[in-house]
Amino acid sequence: MENPVIRIALIGDYDPQVTAHQAIPVALGMAAEITGRNVQGQWLATESIDAGAPLDEFDGFWCVPASPYRSLDGALRAIRFAREQRRPFLGTCGGFQHAVLEFARNVLGWSDAVHGETSPDADRALLTPLECSLVEAVDSIHLREGSLIAKAYETSKIREGYRCRYGVNPRFEQALLQHDLQGVGHDQSQGLRAVELKRHPFFIATLFQPERAALKGIPPPLVRALVEACTEQRS
Repeated sequence: MENPVIRIALIGDYDPQVTAHQAIPVALGMAAEITGRNVQGQWLATESIDAGAPLDEFDGFWCVPASPYRSLDGALRAIRFAREQRRPFLGTCGGFQHAVLEFARNVLGWSDAVHGETSPDADRALLTPLECSLVEAVDSIHLREGSLIAKAYETSKIREGYRCRYGVNPRFEQALLQHDLQGVGHDQSQGLRAVELKRHPFFIATLFQPERAALKGIPPPLVRALVEACTEQRS
């Protein structure tokens, strides 16, 4: 029986020095072994994602850590494609930040929404420095019961690692989450750490970096869930 290739676009600018970028191929390999699928991750440099980019060739999308990206527009274009075309999507760290930004601009109509890392003085800096930087930190996260992310982890409380300085600006959080974007993961101080999109087969973004577990020999549940979602959509 033929085992079709599951093609996952890795949205980001590859850097072999970035720990998460080292972990991602390992995580995908683990997910392939667990699911019995032929999984191929392909790096998509953000400046290559123009209006003519062949995004339709991919079964799923993973917007990866290490921003600011070389092309903000390229990253947002790929995220928008995954959202509108209902392709399975995972965003981790910078991917979380840009998934939120894409939703704010293109669904909520906040055309002035920006990332505070590049425009710190803007009126609508949607992503701003965290009160406590999460660089090389590990913390507990409570997951909303019944959410896709809780189903992937098969529990409602997890511990994950970060390398992050920016999160959702508390000024805009309530308005941001009034529609289809849902907060499904919070730390012990109720800081927003994971979101999902309602009425989408699989659209999850986390401020933490679940892929890092792969470097310790632990298969990341969210990466397996992404592959399973791609497989289900293919069938």
